[in-house]
Amino acid sequence: MKKVFAGADEAIHDIPSGATLMLGGFGLCGIPENCIAAIVKKGINNLTCISNNAGVDDFGIGLMLQQRQVKKMISSYVGENAEFERQMLSGELEVEMVPQGTLATRCMAAGYGMPAVFLLAGIGTEVAEGKEVRNFNGKDYLMEYAFDSDFAIVKAWKGDTQGNLIFNGTARNFSPLMAMAGKITIAEVEHLVPVGELDPNSIHVPGIYVHRIFEGKNYEKRIEQRTVRKKG
Repeated sequence: MKKVFAGADEAIHDIPSGATLMLGGFGLCGIPENCIAAIVKKGINNLTCISNNAGVDDFGIGLMLQQRQVKKMISSYVGENAEFERQMLSGELEVEMVPQGTLATRCMAAGYGMPAVFLLAGIGTEVAEGKEVRNFNGKDYLMEYAFDSDFAIVKAWKGDTQGNLIFNGTARNFSPLMAMAGKITIAEVEHLVPVGELDPNSIHVPGIYVHRIFEGKNYEKRIEQRTVRKKG
């Protein structure tokens, strides 16, 4: 099976409008910049996006929101995006807020082939509304379904031509779990190397989970909130 693609345009060529996408990243750290830009350029719309957050107004998933390409966001945190807020409050955008640990666990469950998991998070809150609750050993647990995504799109620091991935620092975040969970997983990497060049003990995602890989370019790696101390 061909895994190496020429670039983002080729790697996302068959993502249809109406698809459900997982997008790795935390804030603006480790987001798949090239693939997001290609999706915006192609005009794919009516998307359901599963991501920890929604980027900022002019970067990341925020670019997709600007073009009205997203119909639903499933996220943990969305506080830095004014356009997201506007669309949500106006009813243009459907939003499902998920506790961060629950988001990660539902990704993990999909990757492990588990249909559902039982979690303490959300019990007694509006997160539990309409969901099944079961009692185990005297404690109530909320049943949460594994995510079902058509594509998972992640960005890694380094990968080889078989799709083995290594992430750098906190850019690892949600991406390994999402890479395991997608029906088709697309990885963009800063450095694409031949098989055998990566230390097997350092690999975070085995290539068996990755269907497409390409070497990205022109990464901006923006910082969402830059806070520095004033001189003097």
